[in-house]
Amino acid sequence: MTKVLTPKAIEAKKPDPSKRLEIPDGGLQGLYLVIQKTGAKAWAVRYRAPGTGKPSKYTLGKFPLLGLAQAREAARKALAQVSEGIDPAGVRKAEKAAQRETEGDDRDLVRTVAKEFIKRHASRNRTAHETQRQFDREILPAWGDRKIAEITRRDVIELLDKIADRGATVMANRVLATVRKFGNWCVARDIIPASFAAGVKPVGKESSRERILSDDELRWFWQASGQLGQPFGPLFRMLLITAQRREEVAAMTHAEIDGDTWTIPADRAKNGRAHAVHLSGLALETLEGVKRIAGKPGYVFTTNGRSPASGFSKAKDRLDAMMLAIARDEVAKDGGDPDRVEIPHWTLHDLRRTAASGMARIGINLPVIEKVLNHVSGSFGGIVSVYQRHEFRDEMERALDAWASFIGTLTSEKPADNVLTMEARP
Repeated sequence: MTKVLTPKAIEAKKPDPSKRLEIPDGGLQGLYLVIQKTGAKAWAVRYRAPGTGKPSKYTLGKFPLLGLAQAREAARKALAQVSEGIDPAGVRKAEKAAQRETEGDDRDLVRTVAKEFIKRHASRNRTAHETQRQFDREILPAWGDRKIAEITRRDVIELLDKIADRGATVMANRVLATVRKFGNWCVARDIIPASFAAGVKPVGKESSRERILSDDELRWFWQASGQLGQPFGPLFRMLLITAQRREEVAAMTHAEIDGDTWTIPADRAKNGRAHAVHLSGLALETLEGVKRIAGKPGYVFTTNGRSPASGFSKAKDRLDAMMLAIARDEVAKDGGDPDRVEIPHWTLHDLRRTAASGMARIGINLPVIEKVLNHVSGSFGGIVSVYQRHEFRDEMERALDAWASFIGTLTSEKPADNVLTMEARP
């Protein structure tokens, strides 16, 4: 007698490496559990096709996505169709044929598959905008009208090389990451048997610790942060103006500010040492523009008065989009090609590095810069930290004033030349 299948029994069933297994369900005649040699399990209904009487098989779905109860219900519906003279397998075959006829040859084109990838996968991520941009600008112009099965590892390498050859190594690495996700998704959807990006290495090494914003990028950043609104617009500007860490600036309180001095308490400083930061005229002007929201902690950058601003990733994504729009508009007004503008990936921490590099650029000595950054290593590490008690307060004040003046000059005057492709500086 055929045994009635149970969830526990189904889980316990093992594959036979030599052949596919079909195990009938004693709970419903015609329903079978199919176990492939690989161990994959699925449900199917066996019946005699109406009209011809030939044995037919109708696949219902995979286990465990389709559980036992759902499989039985689906099987009953399929068998009911058979009793009414309808062949469910024939109906499905006709539907697929009609779909192929409607879609034509476009179904397997890269641009068609890419559209599905963005819709079903990439659109759920916070980087959806950048992914769409990479497809529109880099991937689809090269592969869009080709069949997805034709794309090879060599195609990927050639695409990346072309991007790198125009000086956009960072962008080439970003495109590789996107293409790799795209290829893996296609494999998971059974569109291709293996990913065309498997084994492809990045075009060149990159380090986020080397990323410094160019003068053009700083100008675009300043305009975009002005459009971003509160609290993130002024918060991001203060990261650049003061050269302090994101967490330290984000949790700034009104009580920590005394005139033109902001003191980061020891318990909030990364190195555990209280740090006095001079607030330049530009910094004070930025803070004055922040709408004050009442709250016991007294946070400067907050949306509810109870906690510091959070959600940096989404705010940074909006800032990136604004910067790119500003850059493209600027280039278009100068008669250039806005589609050639690209801004390589950067992080909020890169603003601190950019400030340090900028101060060195305008002649500030390294020991003073390290004091501004509240570093305890470098020039002030080891035995030096014991005997060097000079606080450099006057020097730090002059350094931050000079840096603010440089920012003001840079962001209020447009350079004569525009850089269309920017890369991280070594």
